[in-house]
Amino acid sequence: MLKQTPLNAAHRELGAKMVDFGGWDMPVHYGSQLSEHHAVRNGCGLFDVSHMLSLDIKGANVRPFLRRLVANNVDKLQISGKALYSCMLNEAGGVIDDLIIYFMDENWFRLVVNAGTADKDLAWMEQCNADWGMGLTLMPRRDLAMIAIQGPDATRVLNEALPGVDGLTASLKPFSAAAMGEMFIARTGYTGEDGFEAMVLAKSAPFFWKALMEAGGKPIGLGARDTLRLEAGMNLYGQDMDETASPLESGLAWTVDLKSGRDFVGRKALEASEVTKQLSGLLLLDKGVLRSHQKVLTKNGDGEITSGTFSPTLQQSIALARIPLGIAPGDEVEVEIRDKKLKARVVKYPFVRNGKILIA
Repeated sequence: MLKQTPLNAAHRELGAKMVDFGGWDMPVHYGSQLSEHHAVRNGCGLFDVSHMLSLDIKGANVRPFLRRLVANNVDKLQISGKALYSCMLNEAGGVIDDLIIYFMDENWFRLVVNAGTADKDLAWMEQCNADWGMGLTLMPRRDLAMIAIQGPDATRVLNEALPGVDGLTASLKPFSAAAMGEMFIARTGYTGEDGFEAMVLAKSAPFFWKALMEAGGKPIGLGARDTLRLEAGMNLYGQDMDETASPLESGLAWTVDLKSGRDFVGRKALEASEVTKQLSGLLLLDKGVLRSHQKVLTKNGDGEITSGTFSPTLQQSIALARIPLGIAPGDEVEVEIRDKKLKARVVKYPFVRNGKILIA
């Protein structure tokens, strides 16, 4: 039996094509994935991301716990509502999950973790909490639904759907959040556009969703979510990194704090590892479509595409690929596609941000 979000009935009423996504019954599109992609780049799209887990960690030792648990440094979080993106590593330096951490107060941090790894993440955190004697309370918030409102028109749509919230949306800086009772609004997203991720009580989600649609927001499925995030150069757990891949070889070195003396799970392994690969962008020069697991042939050895798609914005196939060090933007490589070797150019990603194409 697939798990359902509080908006499952709303998706079906809209005629969504539903698929099994990591054990959840989720909409892949509502008719046209291409139209949905452009709706986010040019207007405002609505995403049901309630399958992701919001997790509250409370107690006197929550900051010391997170200092040790994740690779980024939570001491950067000093202002209430400020968010931090980080990886949670295993002892070998592999990525257990990537997550967002919100600092609310010294006794309360909120984390948002991926749906497919939620049970594994929670078990790992509970084990660390017990092993380190932190005495914290970990509270999975399955009573909350989460809706992402994304695109250049996102602020207007949210303000219209929630009268009186315009003061908050005007003052909320990127990668910050504010709580209003049980409602939680963050200026974050997974599309490369301005926007928000709003958490509301599950029972209120269908009414909120309807209000957002009436304000002009367009429902968007998982298909467009993937093309949008790839254009924006954002990693997907399970493809661009996992427990076998180091963040240092996954384009996530910027999320790893090795400068402070703080010890964290996986630090020793990262410091002892030899980095031989890098995550780079690829732009296909020949006709075809780049897909994950395709082999990339370079002058310094072979690599592999981790995520690939046809970009609706660029009208060209793009990819993220883990390739040998020493291959720079502008270099040409070959990609093996159906027994053919097609030419691609290495580029610096992201490919698209805020509706603008960033590569030549």
